Amino acid sequence: MILTFFDQFSSPYLLGVPLILLSMLLPPLLLPTPNNRWITNRLSTLQLWLTNMITKQLMTPLNKPGHKWAIILTPLMVFLLTVNLLGLLPYTFTPTTQLSMNMALAFPLWLATLLTGLRNQPTISLGHLLPEGTPTPLIPALILIETISLLIRPLALGVRLTANLTAGHLLIQLISTAAITLLPIMPAVSTLTVTILFLLTMLELAVAMIQAYVFVLLLSLYLQENI
Repeated sequence: MILTFFDQFSSPYLLGVPLILLSMLLPPLLLPTPNNRWITNRLSTLQLWLTNMITKQLMTPLNKPGHKWAIILTPLMVFLLTVNLLGLLPYTFTPTTQLSMNMALAFPLWLATLLTGLRNQPTISLGHLLPEGTPTPLIPALILIETISLLIRPLALGVRLTANLTAGHLLIQLISTAAITLLPIMPAVSTLTVTILFLLTMLELAVAMIQAYVFVLLLSLYLQENI
C-alpha cells in the first residue's frame, strides 16, 4: 500500500473501531487529580498555577457575569493545549487536525455566546449588525455584510486551528523525509536539514500553544460582545 503525506491525518482504526475518541480521552488522564497531598505535589502545584494564569488571561476582558464561563473556557484551553502538544510526538494522532472536530467545538460555543446576547440584551446584540451613523442607502448592504461576518465566525475558528496545525505537520514530515533521503547522498546537506527540522519543531511547539490560546481567546471576545 502506497502512503501519502496526508495519511497521517486520517483517524487510526483498531478492529474497525476509530481511535479518535481514545486520543481525545488520553490528555485528561495525564493531568494529576487532587488528593490530600495537593500542596506538596509539585506537578499538581504547577498545574494549578498554569490553570490560574490561563483563567486570569481569559477572564480579564470580561465583566463579572461572564466569569461563570471560566468553567467552560479554561478546561477547553487546557484540552486544546494538551492535544496539540501531544500531537507533535512521533507516531501520534492529532484530533485537532480534523475540521469536523474543531467545528464541533467552535459552533456550539459560538452559538451559546450569540444566544446569551440575544437573551440578555437583544437590542445591543442586534445593534452590532448596523454601525451607528450609517448612511441610509448603505443600511441593507451593511446589515447583509455584518450578518455574513457573524455567521462565518465559527467556520473561521475551526478552519484557523485546522489549517495551522495541518500545515505544521506537513512541513515537519516533508523536511524529515528530505533529511532521511539526503543522508546517504549528501550528509552535509542532510545535517543542515536536520537543523532546520529542529528549529521548525520548536516553532511548531509555539504554534500549538498559540493556536489553542487564540481559539479560546476569540470565544471569550465573542462572549464579551454579548454580555
